[in-house]
Amino acid sequence: MTDTTALDAAHAAMEANPQDDAARLRFFERLADSELFLLLAEEAQGENVTPELFDVADGRFVLVFDREDRLARFAERPVPYLALSGRVLSSMLADQEIGLGLNLEVAPSSMLIPTEALGWLATTLEHAPEEVHQRLAEFLPPVGLPDNLLQALDAKLATAVGLAEAAFLVGTKTEEGGSGHLLGFVGAVDGAEPALAKAASEALTFSGIEAGAMDVGFFGAHDPAATALARVGLKFDLPQPEERVVERVTPGSDPDKPPILK
Repeated sequence: MTDTTALDAAHAAMEANPQDDAARLRFFERLADSELFLLLAEEAQGENVTPELFDVADGRFVLVFDREDRLARFAERPVPYLALSGRVLSSMLADQEIGLGLNLEVAPSSMLIPTEALGWLATTLEHAPEEVHQRLAEFLPPVGLPDNLLQALDAKLATAVGLAEAAFLVGTKTEEGGSGHLLGFVGAVDGAEPALAKAASEALTFSGIEAGAMDVGFFGAHDPAATALARVGLKFDLPQPEERVVERVTPGSDPDKPPILK
């Protein structure tokens, strides 16, 4: 296991360029996408969880770590904890005037994230793409998109395990002569379309790029359009799970049913 995590790298880039909005956005994107281990005051009781709260001069904070061994190193004893994503946690804490202590004392990404920043993150993650309908006349090789968007898409789609077979980024031309870009998902799992569209939208948001810079579409694996996408598009491979886990039983594992903080 490498000692450096994605959050460490994003934090280092942000600290090295404190005036760089793009670096700060990338850090918060990694925070939202990361699995975090929340230190609890007691074992979870069903859907109710009681985090350990720490009062410091800057306010009240819960403690999270991006690896279990980091939590264990901090606690120096067996402690109860809960694993959940940064996006779920930011939503839970946003209205409670509670900040986030990340990897305190055990990692280079050690920092206090104030409640105002968590509120901004939760609000940003609530944004959903708008649904529009247009008739496309042609797919073209993508041109003119910044590297930071391509990197953001690559990182974001790496978290969409098993939701689609692949995605292709292409240029487009409409029947009316307009041009643009499209991220086309091929072979999406039924019901996964909203999550995939939101992932693509977040890649734009956290790259600091206007939402209208890229559309999202969905195509069956055997659609003629899927062949055209593969012929001219930039391909993103989505990781596939070894086996599909259907039942979720851990509090916080379902983003639509987060645990209840006591």
